[in-house]
Amino acid sequence: MSLRCTKLAWTLGAVALLAFGAACAQGPAVTDRPARHHDDDNHGLIVIGHRGASGYRPEHTIESYRLAIRQGADFIEPDLVATKDGVLVARHENEISGTTDVADHPEFANRKTTKTIDGVALTGWFTEDFTLAEIKTLRAKERIPDVRPQNTRYDGLYQIPTFAEVIQLAKRESRGNRKIGIYPETKHPTYFAKEGRRIDGSPIATSLGAKLAETLVAQGFTDPKRIYIQSFEVENLIELKKKLMPMAGLSIPLVQLYDDIDGAKPYDIVYNVAHGADLAAIYGGLAEKIEGGIGPDTGYGSFVTQPVLNWMKANYASGIGPWKVNLLPRIALDPKVDANGDGNAELGTRNTGIVHPMLGRALKAGLQVHPYTLRAEESFLTQTPNGVSQTALAEAVQLYSMGVQGFFIDQPDVGVAAREIFLDLNRQARDR
Repeated sequence: MSLRCTKLAWTLGAVALLAFGAACAQGPAVTDRPARHHDDDNHGLIVIGHRGASGYRPEHTIESYRLAIRQGADFIEPDLVATKDGVLVARHENEISGTTDVADHPEFANRKTTKTIDGVALTGWFTEDFTLAEIKTLRAKERIPDVRPQNTRYDGLYQIPTFAEVIQLAKRESRGNRKIGIYPETKHPTYFAKEGRRIDGSPIATSLGAKLAETLVAQGFTDPKRIYIQSFEVENLIELKKKLMPMAGLSIPLVQLYDDIDGAKPYDIVYNVAHGADLAAIYGGLAEKIEGGIGPDTGYGSFVTQPVLNWMKANYASGIGPWKVNLLPRIALDPKVDANGDGNAELGTRNTGIVHPMLGRALKAGLQVHPYTLRAEESFLTQTPNGVSQTALAEAVQLYSMGVQGFFIDQPDVGVAAREIFLDLNRQARDR
């Protein structure tokens, strides 16, 4: 056996063990394993630590982001919402009862309320009703304890970080030739800028895009190679491209996220259509590219055609972030399968073998494609069309082989291992 083949065999065996451990979500031996880096030879393929290393630590905490970096993630992803005093903090949602211990603070009991966010009524506590100083008295907790009970041992230990603190971490952890990037998402920008109100009835009236740009400039973190800005809404990305970034002297790639293309709608479009807004002023020529124009029925499925993707590339987007299930459609399995042999049958879908044409169209338009979200736990996995149960490792290798340039993953070590496998296999074939 050649030295290269020996190396490849070792790599395959090692990452198989790594993936199994990650899938079972057991122990620091997996999470603390140092990543091997080939920073100069990754062919532009990236690994995005989804909310940090959220498979191993409570999401959106400095400890989660730090672990993602140490596992080899190229980018860490903070979701951004605003406090009452206009500071951006990293939370998946502005409703924080599921990710913090706010319910255990009697001093905040009277701030529990019901609000409608993007058309959905939610009851809980909301960041826009707390100052940053008050937010800092809270502690993070695991969002999905039934799936990740091992993460609950960290409940109550970690603060909620500001966006500035996440940037500072990326700067501190960047050493030598390795530069850590950030991949922030503006959460519910229409709600924060136009629709939302604080518990006292006053309008929030906060532009997340403007705050994001302001923070990047203030922190001196403006290298476009180290930042992507993403959103599920369209208007705020166009505003960033046409107005906010030029005003701040920034030129940063923007990524259009897609919710389910089979029914979901960008909330800014829902809101603007319902309020009779000047759609041409907001969206420019986009309406001319969408079949039937922009209206109350315009959903994410309207954004998958070649003309629309071409227009997005020409006018504001450098990439798209589709839901992986839209790229690779699934069918339900009945009964579910116990793929990892733990006695619980949790794997419930099989891929159809179809690849949605939006992938090829996006790549043809020159857009990067960064699907979300890979997770190693069995309940998030699927089977191949021929009935082989996939690990997150196999799923990640498959996505790279389809032409995506990166993906969001809760277990960044698995993503790094998948990239090494993909590149090593292709180097071996080339060098034969």
